[in-house]
Amino acid sequence: MASAISLEATLSFLGVGLPPTEPSLGMLIANGFQYLLSGRYWISIYPGIALILFIVSLNLVGDQVRDQLNPRLRR
Repeated sequence: MASAISLEATLSFLGVGLPPTEPSLGMLIANGFQYLLSGRYWISIYPGIALILFIVSLNLVGDQVRDQLNPRLRR
């Protein structure tokens, strides 16, 4: 699931993902990319941080669900 989200964000960043009218974290990062060196770095940094936090939290929740539901891991 997290890999699908990161793939979609990557494709949207490159411009081959969702159409420009659809909201996407990758599109937000791409739109703010030109402002990174002008002092308005937060336009890209905050969506990037949101994407990283979302993917990491999704991985942590998935690991916990796997640990709880997998009978072979129970001791």
